[in-house]
Amino acid sequence: MPAYVSPPRTVLGAHKVTTEEIADDIRTHHPDHPRLGAFLRVVNNCGVRTRYFTRPLDSPTVGGTADVHARTQAAFDDAVDMSERAASAALEAAGLGAGDIDAIVTTHATGYAVPNLDVHLIHRLGLRATTRRIALTTVACAGGVHSLIRAADLVAVRPGHKVLVVASEVLSTSYNHSADTIEAMIYKALFADSAGAVVVTGEPLTSGLAVEDTFEYTLPDTYDRYRGRLDAHGMHFDSTKKAPRAAAESHPALLEWLAGREVGFAAIHPGSPGMISDTATALGLDAHAARHSTDTLADEGNLGGVSILRVLERTHTAPPAAGTEGVAVAYGPGFTTAALHGHWHA
Repeated sequence: MPAYVSPPRTVLGAHKVTTEEIADDIRTHHPDHPRLGAFLRVVNNCGVRTRYFTRPLDSPTVGGTADVHARTQAAFDDAVDMSERAASAALEAAGLGAGDIDAIVTTHATGYAVPNLDVHLIHRLGLRATTRRIALTTVACAGGVHSLIRAADLVAVRPGHKVLVVASEVLSTSYNHSADTIEAMIYKALFADSAGAVVVTGEPLTSGLAVEDTFEYTLPDTYDRYRGRLDAHGMHFDSTKKAPRAAAESHPALLEWLAGREVGFAAIHPGSPGMISDTATALGLDAHAARHSTDTLADEGNLGGVSILRVLERTHTAPPAAGTEGVAVAYGPGFTTAALHGHWHA
């Protein structure tokens, strides 16, 4: 039995930041760095023109010197605010109210808090006290697809349930001038802040993706390729020189799972231009088929776990023909791959 995904709704950070502004900020804070020229080249070639932060670039918790406590608290507070707005919009898009929801699945990796996003949203949205909860806190960029997988699992066990999926990330919390590696500069330009939400059900409420199969894969011996790190200055995102190859190294397992099934459209995690193009090529698709991922990256940046929800939202603006088979594929630290296969329901 398929799990039906209603139209996603996303909320972006309030402050638009251009790549030129980030390049200028790096020049200001690292004027004498011997690799400044290389920093600026990678920033300008990351595939992102604009991105949105919840707070201004020069605020203490972004380009300033706030400590780990202030940064982490600000990130979680902003994530909750955005997620409430995205969830409310997703409920409206599905024609539902808070009282209709039986379970909530959340993903959030950029601000530490106990209780986490799931409990905060139960209170803020007025969900029922008996709402089932799954809170994902470490899957990061793969979080959107992982959450949809968990929602599909819930619907398979309880076909009448309506599951609210919410992703919220404040990746600008990792924008930190205490780190001066070339990887840190790439992530300054790549990451952005947003929240996204969607409803998953056992019966279709609207047009959209119908999930028929799911896939999770951890590439052996790659836990260090992408990783989060905390110190007194805040959260940092690190990677190794092998990191850019990890997605392509996972494709044989992905294709083995697909086993020749048709892929007429794809929502690909917009982690980088190379990640998008390599995945599209592996799936037998051209650049046009990957345009929603490429446009998301260029206009809004890498939104972490929210990314796939945003790409699916864009897909609704020019949907595939009814019945077209397709996939959603995302990648995260671990190195992990999460994927869905299904068809477009109209």
